[in-house]
Amino acid sequence: MILLIDLCHRLHSLGEDEFVRPIADIVEACGYQYKICHFTEWERVAGENIEAVILCGTPLKDNRFTEMTECFAWIQESPVPVLGICAGMQALILAYGGSIEENPEIGMTPVRCRVSDDPVFRDNEWTAYELHRFGTVPGSEFIVLAESDACIQAVRHHTDPIYGVQFHPEVRNTWVVERFLSTLVSH
Repeated sequence: MILLIDLCHRLHSLGEDEFVRPIADIVEACGYQYKICHFTEWERVAGENIEAVILCGTPLKDNRFTEMTECFAWIQESPVPVLGICAGMQALILAYGGSIEENPEIGMTPVRCRVSDDPVFRDNEWTAYELHRFGTVPGSEFIVLAESDACIQAVRHHTDPIYGVQFHPEVRNTWVVERFLSTLVSH
């Protein structure tokens, strides 16, 4: 079971259709079952048979999650792989004591990979869809995997299977979610 965490201001908002459901479609196409929960309800599903967690994105000005960082304290102790997408990456960075800063990007952006040996990020360059108001300033716990001219686009924790992407792979880069699942989650 893949747990999809909705970071929108409330469960079943219009943002769920735009930012969570497309990720659910990718997960399902990869042959996994999924469950959606709101970020404020993590403890309700924590004991279930979860194989990985994906923190989904939010609409551009939906940043309630940044005021509730205690809801993400579990990430540092997660026994399963975690992928944060856009707002999800911001939540990951905040959970590890990093920060976010105003750095808007909207539209298609060239992204360059900085590593060649990562199981998820091994392509040299690609174009990604951006829709964010904030970029991240990760702490020393993270390796920067990819960047655009404006900001960091992908990170991986130094030791744990925890990834973050600033762009929206559900738009044009489904391979990110597919590789995350195929390389880090047992089926």
